[in-house]
Amino acid sequence: MARITLDHIRHAYGPNPTSDKDYALREVDHEWNDGGAYALLGPSGCGKTTLLNIISGLLQPSHGRILFDGKDVTNLATQARNIAQVFQFPVIYDTMTVYDNLAFPLRNRGVAEPEVDRRVRDILEVIDLAPMARRKAQGLTADQKQKISLGRGLVRNDVNAILFDEPLTVIDPHMKWVLRSQLKRLHKQFGFTMVYVTHDQTEALTFADKVVVMYEGEIVQIGTPAELFERPSHTFVGYFIGSPGMNVIPAKLAGNSVTVGTETLALDYAPKAEAGAKTELGIRPEFIRIGREGMPVTINRVEDIGRQKIVRATFAGQPIAIVVTEDAEIPSDARITFEPAAINIYANSWRVGREG
Repeated sequence: MARITLDHIRHAYGPNPTSDKDYALREVDHEWNDGGAYALLGPSGCGKTTLLNIISGLLQPSHGRILFDGKDVTNLATQARNIAQVFQFPVIYDTMTVYDNLAFPLRNRGVAEPEVDRRVRDILEVIDLAPMARRKAQGLTADQKQKISLGRGLVRNDVNAILFDEPLTVIDPHMKWVLRSQLKRLHKQFGFTMVYVTHDQTEALTFADKVVVMYEGEIVQIGTPAELFERPSHTFVGYFIGSPGMNVIPAKLAGNSVTVGTETLALDYAPKAEAGAKTELGIRPEFIRIGREGMPVTINRVEDIGRQKIVRATFAGQPIAIVVTEDAEIPSDARITFEPAAINIYANSWRVGREG
């Protein structure tokens, strides 16, 4: 396993880039711990796969270096980096049996046959394909083939990192949950450094110790699921994480208070923003209380989603979402209050912390 250092990495697919908009991947300068489980999360086109392919060696960055345990591997070919990569669509040998597909990377490295057999049988159990071990891969379904790809990434124990590029796209929902749980268990058991690309927040938050949120070619936050939920560093993180996402409302700052429309809320700190910055208040729907006291809102509709309801309302001329329990009372003359500790203030989309 390896500590992965991304040393001022940038990448442009076109020649002679001159501005940020020319880069598919803007500057990334981070270090990921040996044995960590990371998810690269973001919408299509945000740079996730570009960054993954730079780590694997399928792409050479336009600028910067990549290091494994302090060793510069920027110019090394993929096979010289000793990584395993699982792609979005299955990459397997159709003419081989399921067993031989899993055994191939071990045999190719000269692993003794008894050890090959032990590891392959262990992984066959993990991916639930033991009964099909002697079947040719050609006749299997798409999700079964992808499980073979996953197994080939997991069967080796000598890799620097295992990279997953949206590997569960063709897997049915129940099996997605099973495989995510198994990947998590294997990570804890063997301590692989794992990097998992996805646009699905559920996959990212349930798999990773740290989630790397990407937006428009840059990393906007790296954090635990709790950190991303409670203290989004960027308004995009607030919007993208959560269902529904964070409410972001235009606001004006004045010392240790913030004004939204005609309503003024006291803060226990004084956020600082540059003159002329666009300032906003962010509050999660889960941290808004609805009742007969507080600030007035207009209820537009209520969505019943089972154990909870989502109240869609208008506050200070802005749409706002509020999450309440299924049996909560929603008065016709509803008013709301915000949990003070859950209020986030943003200047030009970036969170302004208590440190200013």
